[in-house]
Parts: sequence; C-alpha cells; structure tokens
Amino acid sequence: MKALVAVAMLLASVPAVAQPVSAYAPESFEGVKHPDWSRKAVIYQVNTRQFTPEGTLKAATAQIPRLKAMGVDILWLMPIHPIGEKNRKGTLGSPYSVRDYRAVNPELGTTADLKAFVDAAHAKGMKVILDWVANHTAWDHPWVKQHPEWYERDWKGANVSTPWWDWSDIIDLDYSHAGLRREMAQSMAYWVRDVGVDGFRADVAGYVPPDFWTDVRRDLEAIKPVWMLGEFNHRDLHLTSFDSSYGWAWAEAVMKIAKGEADTGALYGFYSENQSAWPTGAQRMIFTSNHDENAWAGTEFERFGPALDNAFALLFTSEGIPLIYNGQEAGNGKRIKFFERDPIAWKDHPNGALIRDWITFRKQHPALDNAPWGARMVQVKNSDATKVFSFVRAKAGDAIFVAQNYSAEPKSVTLDELPYAGDWTEKGGTVKTLAKGSRLDLAPWSTRVFTRRY
Repeated sequence: MKALVAVAMLLASVPAVAQPVSAYAPESFEGVKHPDWSRKAVIYQVNTRQFTPEGTLKAATAQIPRLKAMGVDILWLMPIHPIGEKNRKGTLGSPYSVRDYRAVNPELGTTADLKAFVDAAHAKGMKVILDWVANHTAWDHPWVKQHPEWYERDWKGANVSTPWWDWSDIIDLDYSHAGLRREMAQSMAYWVRDVGVDGFRADVAGYVPPDFWTDVRRDLEAIKPVWMLGEFNHRDLHLTSFDSSYGWAWAEAVMKIAKGEADTGALYGFYSENQSAWPTGAQRMIFTSNHDENAWAGTEFERFGPALDNAFALLFTSEGIPLIYNGQEAGNGKRIKFFERDPIAWKDHPNGALIRDWITFRKQHPALDNAPWGARMVQVKNSDATKVFSFVRAKAGDAIFVAQNYSAEPKSVTLDELPYAGDWTEKGGTVKTLAKGSRLDLAPWSTRVFTRRY
C-alpha cells in the first residue's frame, strides 16, 4: 500500500513532461537553505535511557556544560515519547515504538524537564533535535482505535509491521489519509513551537512519502528556522526538506579497508558520488558509531579496529557533518543494550581528548565547514594511492592537506601535483615543503595533517 500511495502521489504531482533531476536549476540543486548555525556544527547523539546513571532528561541536562566544552553543537535526543506495551520487546521496549507523539516517556521525565533541557542547551549556544518516528507507531497507540484507517493492512486485513524486518513491536501508517498527515505534522510543530526544539532526526525518512516532508519543512520554517536530518540515502530529499542525510557508505568504506576487504578505492567511490551526484549543499552525516551500529553491528573498536584513529581524523577533516555517539569520548567498549537499562560507564579515555582536539581544529579552519560553506575535497595523487589516501581542501585563504596510511606497513610516498604547493605547517608545528615530487613518510594506520594560508 505504501509504495502504491507514494507512486500515485508522485504521478499526481508530475507535469505533462517529467523533469529529470538534471533539469533542476543550479540554485535549487544546492539543496534546502540551511540555518546559519549549522555552518560549523558537530552532532552529538544522546541515548537518554543510557546516557546517565539516572537515565533521565534532568540528569542529561546537567551534562550540557561538558558537551559544550567538548565542542558539539547539535544535541540529537533519541525518541522521548511514551513506549508501547503491546508486543513490547525486552523489559523497557524500543524508543522507536511510539504510543503518544505529544507526551514524554515518564521514565525520562516530563515535558517540563524536556523544555528545561532545551533551554539549557540554548543558553550555551547549542541546538536540540528530536528523533521523530513518522513511519509507524506502537500497537497500542490511541490512533489504532480512533483512526484504524490510518494504518496499513495485509491481505487478510490485519495491521502490518514494516515487511521483512523484525519490527514486530510496531505497525505501519498509511499516508494516503490527509487526517494522518495533518495530525503528524501538527504534532511535530508542537515541539518546535511550544517546547523550542530546533528540528528533527527523521527515522527511516524514505519510508514516508517525500511530499509529506516537504510540507512539514515549510510549516516548521513558518515557526522558526529548523534543521532536519533524514535517516535515508536519497539525494533528492535534500532539495526540499532535509539538511542532512546518512552517509552509511562512508563508514562501510573505512571498515572494509580496516578488514582488508578493500583498498582506498572504497573511499574514492564515496567521495566521487558525493561530489558528482548529490546536491552541493547536502550535509552528509558521517559517523564511526550511532545507536544502531553500536547495538547491532558492534562498537567502533570492533568495526574499525586499527583504522579507528584514521576514521576519527577523516570524520573531522573530510566533507560531511560529523556525528559523535554518546560514550565514544569515554572509550565505551560495550554494545549498549537496546531494550533494557544499560548505562554508559563514564571514565577518562584518550578518545575524549582526541575528539575535542579534532573538533577544535575543525572549527578553526573555514575550509572544513559543513556544506555548502566549506571547501570541496581535491584528490592529491601519490605513488601508493591504493594504501595512502590524500587530499586538499582550500577556501578563503585557508588550505588543509591530509594524508592517511591505510595499511599495517609504514609508507613513504611521492606526491603528485597539489594545490598551493610550497611550505605547509604540520598539525603540531613543523614546517614542510609539499609540492610535486615531495616525499612523505607515514607510520602504519596514521594520519598527517598540514595547513597553509594562501
């Protein structure tokens, strides 16, 4: 039903002569207009249930000064709504099984507690986005009885979960109904207007008709500028509704290299598509961990192994808006349970200083700003390009050169041509001449970064 509805809506909106994506005017292909505050933004995901020993919004609020000091800007709260009880998974259930879109899960606190969290973040110059689950609800959401027509049905007329996935604790919504669209959009507007949140992370955004998100973005912008992250890999959502979308292929590329299943060509593939096929203003979210990856695929230590430090360096120097998942700064080494209480064990860890240092470095260099403000990456070829990944980003007199060794062996490579050849200052203070023919030594699984004013 959902696919048929989406196709019908698409056909209804297409003019007599369909316009291919390439026919978009250059200015429209830049994507939506991002709020200015997203220019240097780094995202931090808060799994409120596990973030503190108390597992509450009030306890999370006390951590905002620490997060500000770390340098993060956008706080993404996982779903804060009451969780369904029917067909619940585990003891506490999934936050993505929503029973009421206009309430706060009592286990986390109250609406007043959420507003206090938002106010505290705003006082520090930070923004807050809510995780929004528009594709489905809990089995015991009031709409099931009040508006049974708002739900998809199988061939027997029964409510259905998203096909093929083990999502038995939720049932899918049917967006062919104007009443559902109106109520969902008004619920989102409530949190922006009355509580002050600054946008949303849209769960499985591509499972919902695109025109719904277009309408929502328009309505929310009438309240205040918002920032939207879509959990999907679809470039055209950037044209009318989303600032950012998931760059899953980035993490997959680094992981394959780390496991010896690919060479640096996997990274060329991601960045080539990003530059050639996606809107110039698309803020592709890249990450070494998030709630799904940590819980189901493994920690960043398991997934990236010896390439983790390189991954962190690339996270903050390449194109893409970076995400930090709570606990990474503490070197969290466990897969956090999804349906139970499993608080993060907070401790000092070298990755905390590493992340802070990279965020500070990133914000000092305009070339590293998020799209569309930052510079595009320019590949710098070298004599062992299948193992050494190197590039320059340069804009407004600020140039950054990055070289990374993605192998267990030390590498000594010769550089080909690069923009702004001459004396560059390595991160740490040493000056080195970089030009065609220059030699560069790299330790195993290491990154060297140089800066230059021009």
